[in-house]
Amino acid sequence: MKKTLWSVLFVLLAVSLLSAQTWKGKGRVPGIVVDEQGHAIAGVKVKFFCQEWSGGLETTSNKAGKWTAAGIRAGLWQIDFDKPGYAPVHKSMQVNELEKYGEMTVAMRKAAATGITEDMKKSFAAANALYDQKKYAEAVDAYKAFLTSFPQDYFVWRNVGNSYFMLEKYDEAEEAYKNVLAKDPNDVTAYLGVGNCCANRGAMDAAMEWYGKISLDSVSDPNLLLSVGLAYFKASKLEDAVRYLEKAVALDRAGADALYQLGLTYTALQNKEKAVAAFEQYLKIDADSERAGQVKGFLEYLKK
Repeated sequence: MKKTLWSVLFVLLAVSLLSAQTWKGKGRVPGIVVDEQGHAIAGVKVKFFCQEWSGGLETTSNKAGKWTAAGIRAGLWQIDFDKPGYAPVHKSMQVNELEKYGEMTVAMRKAAATGITEDMKKSFAAANALYDQKKYAEAVDAYKAFLTSFPQDYFVWRNVGNSYFMLEKYDEAEEAYKNVLAKDPNDVTAYLGVGNCCANRGAMDAAMEWYGKISLDSVSDPNLLLSVGLAYFKASKLEDAVRYLEKAVALDRAGADALYQLGLTYTALQNKEKAVAAFEQYLKIDADSERAGQVKGFLEYLKK
């Protein structure tokens, strides 16, 4: 039975990983952009990007300053607001596809009042555009040129790392992520990035060492916890995977992806009772999708 369970498990995991290649989902986030006096700003570019799904969308605020990002998957999204003459604004947001969000209000300041130059904005925007166009080698050069001019913005090394990672140049990507850690030793996304580089090189012991630097107690982002839990699962470190996935679910009871992976992990551990509980909770959130059909079949198998 154990062999059969594992066979089914890996089929389901393969489907899960395949589905993670697209950023499109059912999530919807509305918002409005205003100036310091509360007046609406039209023509602001609002860009949503999720590293986990390797994609995103761009929209523009209307005359009333309003915008909507619709059709996005659950995950941690980076949101950039940009318009000539204003200082760019960067935010991040954990999106749950099933939650109804209120309108996000973002205030933008005139660029002259912030010390941010138009050259700085144009340089960074040009580098981001290359990345969005999947011109990763050109993006690396553009980000490095930006850092030469504005070395204080060390966080851009994360963008360099992401570009190298997409090029499958994992040694260079790891070095870039470590440049972030040299300035901010508490940047958990950089630890995850280095761990992923090691894992993709096949150095799983080193990957586990880096993932182990991410303190479970200090992480409150369900999406990051899911990423680490999945990494442990793929390395067959199932007990470690459970710890991170359980916390991800505890922080976000409607997190379908974490519940699904938790059910798979409990199944791999031959813990039928907890696997059934996780899958049944999953079906309360998603009862009609293709993956829900797989979960129903898996539940039927587990209950035999």
